Amino acid sequence: MRQAHWRIFALVAAVLVIVAGAVVTVTTGDEEAPPERGPGGSVAAAGPTGPEGPVESIPSVRSFDAASGRGWAPGEETRVVADEDGPLDDEADRLADELDVPRAGEGGREGDVILGIDDRANTGGEGYTLVTEDSRVRIVGRTEAGVFYGTRTLVQSVNANGGTPEGTVTDRPDRPQRGLMIDIARKPFSADWIEDRLREMADLKLNQLQLHLSDDQGFRIESESHPEVVSDEHLTKREVRDIVRLAESLHIQVIPEIDSPGHLGAVLDAHPDLQLRRADGSAAEGAINIADPAAGRLIDELLREYKDLFPARFWHLGGDEYAALLSSDPEATYPGLARAARDRYGDDATVRDLATGWLNDRAEVVTDLDRTPQVWNDGMHAGGVVEPSEDRQVAYWTGREQGARPPIEYLDEGFKLVNFNSEFLYYVLGQPNGFTYPTGQRIFEEWTPDVLRGTSPVPDRFADADHVPGGRFAVWCDLADAQTPDEVAAGIRLPLRAVSQKLWDPSRPEGTWEEFTELADRVGGRG
Repeated sequence: MRQAHWRIFALVAAVLVIVAGAVVTVTTGDEEAPPERGPGGSVAAAGPTGPEGPVESIPSVRSFDAASGRGWAPGEETRVVADEDGPLDDEADRLADELDVPRAGEGGREGDVILGIDDRANTGGEGYTLVTEDSRVRIVGRTEAGVFYGTRTLVQSVNANGGTPEGTVTDRPDRPQRGLMIDIARKPFSADWIEDRLREMADLKLNQLQLHLSDDQGFRIESESHPEVVSDEHLTKREVRDIVRLAESLHIQVIPEIDSPGHLGAVLDAHPDLQLRRADGSAAEGAINIADPAAGRLIDELLREYKDLFPARFWHLGGDEYAALLSSDPEATYPGLARAARDRYGDDATVRDLATGWLNDRAEVVTDLDRTPQVWNDGMHAGGVVEPSEDRQVAYWTGREQGARPPIEYLDEGFKLVNFNSEFLYYVLGQPNGFTYPTGQRIFEEWTPDVLRGTSPVPDRFADADHVPGGRFAVWCDLADAQTPDEVAAGIRLPLRAVSQKLWDPSRPEGTWEEFTELADRVGGRG
């Protein structure tokens, strides 16, 4: 992200400041203050002048209190200052590299950027203050993540305007979950491509990357417990460790998803004995036989294997589009499942109860691993003998699947909903099944985290982070060859920026979509 244009800006500004100072001395006759001394007692050069106007970044800052002063721009004397043995050492190194300036472990003179943590700061866990005063910048937060996000604002402001104006930024996100989901099962993406997305996400203050690891077309992660299910093209565990390590350095959680009991075609290719079959003997595509205890053991072994590989708080269990529940008469079509349901849960139990019990069992496994399970909303079934376990969050994507319920029902039952609204947030390669590529403009102008289904928000009593903790933009690769990885990256560039804006601040953005896209070019960043 190193940008050359700020050096030209800084040089011109420095010359103007020196000339202006000389004129003032001659015409006013005022006594000058003693010059600031640099290292070795030499006179420190005057730093460049920063811009005026607002602080520009994506997502935009929540509050900027402008003040009178010279502002700040990086110059020849600029350093990034943070304790070299402290928690902000990595953040300081990254910022110094991006600004192409030296690091310092202490001090804080004119021209510097000073990073600090204050446990008492009223910034929230991911918030920060950025104060530009006395020709220097101070970024303070209660956590490393907050300070890191402050550095993202600073770098974007430098890219857009050469520096930062005098004043105080007070900034924090509205929603704690802000992310991107990538379907690497249907279309394998390289580790390098995924790492590029992580860097792009970090620039936008997004903090979750969900990887859809398995589906009918592929199982895309190395396995030692079940190597037979792994597709030829896959991520090695070493590559995953590198991805997770980079993500953690950028304050991003990598959330794995091994979808079940549907979307398991690649696993069933290696275990045809676990294939769900209809009464006529035909196979139900991608569906595992949840009446067979061996099926649960297989999935649980995979879940447990990846515990140490994915230290993120959340684990996505899928649960959507199970073929048996898409049948008009599941009990007649799948009599084996119907018998198993009655044997396990009583005479009134149905196939739906058996599916609910399956997902409850998988949720118990990841809960025992100290993770919070997340499931697709169409894996949540009401009104049966078996109820979904409460220790989960619901990833709400659809209202058109059989048995899908409106968001308010889940909210009334006490579940938190993560927004995957397929109307706005589903980028489905090839645009099959009525999907169209979402545009950043529609997200920018019409969507908020509280618009979970269609285009209408949930009632005001649920429109907050306590009930809807955030959302993710989803890339699905149904027709994998419809776009190349580079085309995917280009296609999601502006939608991802619009999502980051609305998850950080759901209120109506200032300015027009055209101004937003122009700003996206000026603030720079990857993608």
